[in-house]
Amino acid sequence: MLAVAIGAGAPAWSDAQDAARFPVTAQVLEDGRTALDALPVKGRAPRTDYAREQFGEAWADVDGNGCDTRNDVLARDLTAITTDPDDACIVRTGTLDDPYTDEVIAFERGERSSEVQIDHVVALADAWQKGAQQWTAEKRERFANDPANLLAVDGPANQQKGAGDAATWLPSNTGYRCVYALRQIRVKAAYGLWVTAAERDALSDQLDRCVVTD
Repeated sequence: MLAVAIGAGAPAWSDAQDAARFPVTAQVLEDGRTALDALPVKGRAPRTDYAREQFGEAWADVDGNGCDTRNDVLARDLTAITTDPDDACIVRTGTLDDPYTDEVIAFERGERSSEVQIDHVVALADAWQKGAQQWTAEKRERFANDPANLLAVDGPANQQKGAGDAATWLPSNTGYRCVYALRQIRVKAAYGLWVTAAERDALSDQLDRCVVTD
């Protein structure tokens, strides 16, 4: 797993203590730094013509397992799940140990479904402004449904993040920020996206706060 810290006014020892809950190996951290150094640094492109539909059908069954991506991620990230008796793909209830807020959230499909949302770690609009405009429709749909770029998280935290990158938004759970930064770096490297200078600096700052395990 992974780690990080950056608290607005939080004591350094507190940040380090939080980060120690999500340690990373020295190799993972080294790989993350190497990948970050290799990311192109450019300005943000205009958001012209961006729409969610540019990334294909929402929660398509891209892996062909018969279940949509949203339910695949819920089944992966929640514990103690129950599924619909008529459709085993549909997650009805479960428990989320939310990485963004460090809260435990009881998920129940229905009126309260939005309390747990699926976040694109690298937001679709952010990707659009940093390289995805030039992709094929197929690549954009693959990106939008890639499990490596998806997390079940607290709904309000996801709404607060919006299309923010690491320079404008980080999880309130300081202990998870290293992991979050590493995940963003991996996704951007894998898909050939770029970062802004401020974003690169924010990601680098989080890597400096990682706690390394043996």
